Amino acid sequence: MNITEAAIAYIERLFRDNAGGHDAAHTLRVYRNALRIARSEPGCDLQVVALAALLHDADDHKLFPTENNANARAFLEAQGAEKIAEIITAINSVSFSQNRGRRPATLEGKIVQDADRLDAIGAIGIARTFAFGGERGRGLEDSIRHFHEKLLLLKDEMNTAAARALAEERHAYMLGFLKEYARETEPGQSD
Repeated sequence: MNITEAAIAYIERLFRDNAGGHDAAHTLRVYRNALRIARSEPGCDLQVVALAALLHDADDHKLFPTENNANARAFLEAQGAEKIAEIITAINSVSFSQNRGRRPATLEGKIVQDADRLDAIGAIGIARTFAFGGERGRGLEDSIRHFHEKLLLLKDEMNTAAARALAEERHAYMLGFLKEYARETEPGQSD
């Protein structure tokens, strides 16, 4: 088993019991998005992109009480990975809340950040928002507020041309959803 296959198996075990939108399926979508974006970015290190994408939530503060990327580091060291520092740098550039207003310093970080943000918008982003909200006891209106506080901002914060193109379509889909949600929740709709 190569290191990428081992990372996939690791995240499948790590997120086995998560149903709130930060699960193995999310991680695999981020991984696929990252590779798709990376193919349009000459000069990026595909191995760093792949491993950072696969391990980007392994130490997410919302999910694990770890410090200094303990889960990701332990996995990478056990696998004898090269470029651990570069992978960790890319992982640490992903979080929206911890990197607000800052662009990643590396191309690999930009790619993984874009890939993660793409999974927060569009149809899958809508589904994840309500799954996470339900898991955390948020009502529908609190989840709708999350669109305005974060999700609708992501399109304009993409780092790469490939991600910007994908984000345009997903952003438009969310706007259509929010318009329909507002129409269906207007007073008098259920009368």
